[in-house]
Amino acid sequence: MDRVSANLAKLEAVWDRAQPMLPTGPARGSSREYEDLRRAWSELLAGLPPIDSWNITEQLPDADAAGQAFIDYAEIGEHPFDLLNRLEAPGAQLDEYRFRLGRARRRAIRTRLGILTSIVSETLPGIAQSIPRDSTDKLSDARTATIEDSISEVERLLGDTTVRKGSWGDLHRHLHFGQGPDWHDILEKDWPSVRADIEAASLADADPLPVPEIDLGRAASAHPSGAASTELAWSTLNDDGFERLLFDLIRTFPTYQNVQWLLKTRAPDRGRDLSAERVIQDDSGTTRTERVIIQAKHWLSKSVGPAEVSGTLSTLPLLEPPPIHTLVIATSGRFTSDAAGIADKHNAEGKMPHIELWSESRLESLLSARPDLVASHGLRP
Repeated sequence: MDRVSANLAKLEAVWDRAQPMLPTGPARGSSREYEDLRRAWSELLAGLPPIDSWNITEQLPDADAAGQAFIDYAEIGEHPFDLLNRLEAPGAQLDEYRFRLGRARRRAIRTRLGILTSIVSETLPGIAQSIPRDSTDKLSDARTATIEDSISEVERLLGDTTVRKGSWGDLHRHLHFGQGPDWHDILEKDWPSVRADIEAASLADADPLPVPEIDLGRAASAHPSGAASTELAWSTLNDDGFERLLFDLIRTFPTYQNVQWLLKTRAPDRGRDLSAERVIQDDSGTTRTERVIIQAKHWLSKSVGPAEVSGTLSTLPLLEPPPIHTLVIATSGRFTSDAAGIADKHNAEGKMPHIELWSESRLESLLSARPDLVASHGLRP
């Protein structure tokens, strides 16, 4: 994709040079430079592979023929709208190709970007806690190397898929010096800023979901009857799909922020955990954040029992610091009464973290307000 981007940039440079040479009114002839640009354009097209079976097909216009066409339009007294559109066609196809290339690249890098983002988000707090804010010593160890390598790979993957509005320059400067103030600034300022750019790289996937050929207004006017389906087709999801659904759902909650994957797979069913911060504000205006861990259990054939709840609790210290305030166990199935009893007893005794059990009925209730997620994840025919 990097090579294709380079070829596309060369083609755009040819167009930027050639476009001003095209006639804008009655004229005849061409120039040697323009004809050379036409030849270069044709050669560069071979370096652009098709994307979803689409490719640039336009050649640079024949300047002499275009000038003659302007003369012909002037003689018959018509405005050359069609001619002007044809002259702009190469530029329009360039824009279309760049859009498709960016979309293809975002598809390819999405999973890896998520992994790298989690690595940096998990490692940075420990680094900042290990060095005083006012320390002038440069910190350099395996953890800092992991951060540097991960960020370098992130930039390599991003390419030109998104406009970089974050503090990338500050991030690199602080990584270079690596002293106490630098690592704290990276954690508190630089990384949240650039992470927004990383997340933006996955927001432009505009592929539409298939819909029937129907006029929705006419369909609604027909007063359709019958019961609406409420059950979700959980069996259409695999483990990864269920985890992705939870990730997308939690990101829509207005009181949740910094939702991310946890890479340390410790659950007996090999499920990945999610981490988030829940923002809590009381009536006095005081705001605090609590750390929430969400574990996904895509269990269709059996219910989640007390052993799974206790086992999950026992592994939580491995995910600290920072401290965990709430544990959410989300399943596409159900919980046994004993599992619910353990959670209720744990919470009644005021132990940390507070346990929330999200069964399929709870998830169906939450997803009822997000039909877009239900449709995009294929949970309903």
